[in-house]
Amino acid sequence: MDWVSVLFTVPASGYKNRYRRKFFLPIIVDAVLGAANPRETTVNAKIERRHFAPLLFGSLIAATASSALAHAPSGALFTTVADGSEVNFNIYPSKDAVYLDGGPGPGAPQGAAGLDDDTYVFQVTDPSGKTLLSQDAAKCRQFVVTGGIITSVVATGCQHVTGLDIDHGAITVQLMPYADTPNPGGEYKAWVVRLDDFLLGCAALGVANGLGVVDCGQSPGNFHGFVPRHTKTDNFKVGDANNREIDTRFIDDATGATLTGKTAKWTDTLGGGNNKHSYNNPNWGTPDNLAHVEAVEAGVHQITVDNQPGCTVRRMDCSVGSCGQKAISINGPGTFDVPVKQNDRMWTKYIYVYCTTQ
Repeated sequence: MDWVSVLFTVPASGYKNRYRRKFFLPIIVDAVLGAANPRETTVNAKIERRHFAPLLFGSLIAATASSALAHAPSGALFTTVADGSEVNFNIYPSKDAVYLDGGPGPGAPQGAAGLDDDTYVFQVTDPSGKTLLSQDAAKCRQFVVTGGIITSVVATGCQHVTGLDIDHGAITVQLMPYADTPNPGGEYKAWVVRLDDFLLGCAALGVANGLGVVDCGQSPGNFHGFVPRHTKTDNFKVGDANNREIDTRFIDDATGATLTGKTAKWTDTLGGGNNKHSYNNPNWGTPDNLAHVEAVEAGVHQITVDNQPGCTVRRMDCSVGSCGQKAISINGPGTFDVPVKQNDRMWTKYIYVYCTTQ
């Protein structure tokens, strides 16, 4: 139930019918969007004092106003194994092999940020986000980020198993227990969100304490308390599976060489985001450096590239079949929509970013 419907279900005895929409709808829209309209707010405040319990009404406004302030964490989330090593193509041999790492991610430039310092909640779903696969209460699925890396899980008596990242001493967090995905391609989606934002998301679904339940429900744009624009996500596969991917190459205009440590922002089909950085893995079978998005689900993804240190974007190209039937070009930085079909014959979508490096 969204906040507009909450207000419409409040008893309105004593009102003339013509007032119900005129006064209630504007104030809740203002609260959600963070708009300021003194005239409408004053009118509604008078109505509230006469006809509603002040505490209830004030709580609704506070919750919706707080929701408007929520925002996605910086940095990146990625799945890994217990010691933080990279897993080729994000395909894992078993479900219990998959761990979370909150550091900057493979190929990140020197000084790149990890997740913001805070307490986070995580979940595993199918790629659509509709089916929650995590099987324990949300209180068991919490970790703490300090200095841009995961430093601990929250001790609740049911906290998850941890590992140790061999590269930078961070804690890794096992995703199990979670159910098998119903996705025919064997795809899963891991999510993280700040604890405060998770509690707000569950409150919007009518659950006062989201940590005490496995699933606080869903509504359009709210997946079990995780609102995509406030989250970081990463996709992975388990078992013997093929892989669909999006590769972005950053190319030095002067030399034609592909560049390392450059950042592309991936937005998934639900609106969740993550940063991917260009680097090389010998297992890929190419000498090129790639910003690599693995195990992408069917639907329309976005790749956004901005000007950044060492790359002033002159042009971006999306190859034939990657963003449509024809090649597409953008002058300067920008965003490509990248459609992926369920049975897409093109396993890898290619984007080329031409950089002036000086």
